[in-house]
Amino acid sequence: MEKKKITLKNGEIIAYVEQGQSERTIILIHGNFSSCLHYTPLLDRLPKDIHVIAPDLRGYGDSSYFRRISSLAELASDVHLFMEAKGIKSADVIGWSLGGGVALELAANYPKDVKSLVLINSTTHRGYPVFKKGENGQPLVGQAYESADELGKDPIQVIPLLEAQKTKNFAVMSYIFDATIYTVGKPSQEDNKLWIDESLKQKNLIDADWALANLNMSDIHNFYNAGTQNINRIKCPVLHTWGTKDIVVPEYMVKENFKALKSVSKLIVYENCGHSPLVDVPDQLTKDIIDFIKL
Repeated sequence: MEKKKITLKNGEIIAYVEQGQSERTIILIHGNFSSCLHYTPLLDRLPKDIHVIAPDLRGYGDSSYFRRISSLAELASDVHLFMEAKGIKSADVIGWSLGGGVALELAANYPKDVKSLVLINSTTHRGYPVFKKGENGQPLVGQAYESADELGKDPIQVIPLLEAQKTKNFAVMSYIFDATIYTVGKPSQEDNKLWIDESLKQKNLIDADWALANLNMSDIHNFYNAGTQNINRIKCPVLHTWGTKDIVVPEYMVKENFKALKSVSKLIVYENCGHSPLVDVPDQLTKDIIDFIKL
């Protein structure tokens, strides 16, 4: 699928893929170490008479990275500007992993933009912690990094991926994905090459990890900050999904989101599914999304 490009009001150039034409629009927001093309399984299965659009977030894939980010709210602002540039007044928004955090910030800060939310194995609204490491590499829970640059020296969660992306090391990135994301099903050789090549384009890994750690839309301190309480501003219907064999996003994170938005939420748990329902249960995921947003 060929990417198009559009320039936002803030000067960033956003690459995206698009299919279908209709008054109804679905926006797909990808996760960390990925791009819009990681949504290929869903794009292949969604009805072709529905307008679906998936951008590469700033610093990912073929999008620009002129200004560094420090929060997922900035990426949500980019999505808002992207919708403006494309003339999209509102949409059903789907976010996977880090993309779920971006989608939550979008729904909180621009409620008119979002008709409904689907959070696929999403980070919690209280952030994805990156703590300092001890001599044996174990996390020192509660010990937060002081800056993005200091976090960028984390020997376990950051440096291996950063080095793989800098050196375009396909084998290392593929090994990491196999061990963390594709713990149940495996993508085809063709898809794996496409997606790893896209992951290696990422330009903002340190800043994205810092933004994830600092994400806090609750009223409880998360070791990085006290929280904005913005989670309370989300009123649209929300579908949460999680796989029982997800070792990237633990169950408590999804349950935190569900609990915070319980009055408007539905939770679906997939058995024998890892961090990517897009690979492990794509048909069921597509059906559940279609049923939820009532296409």
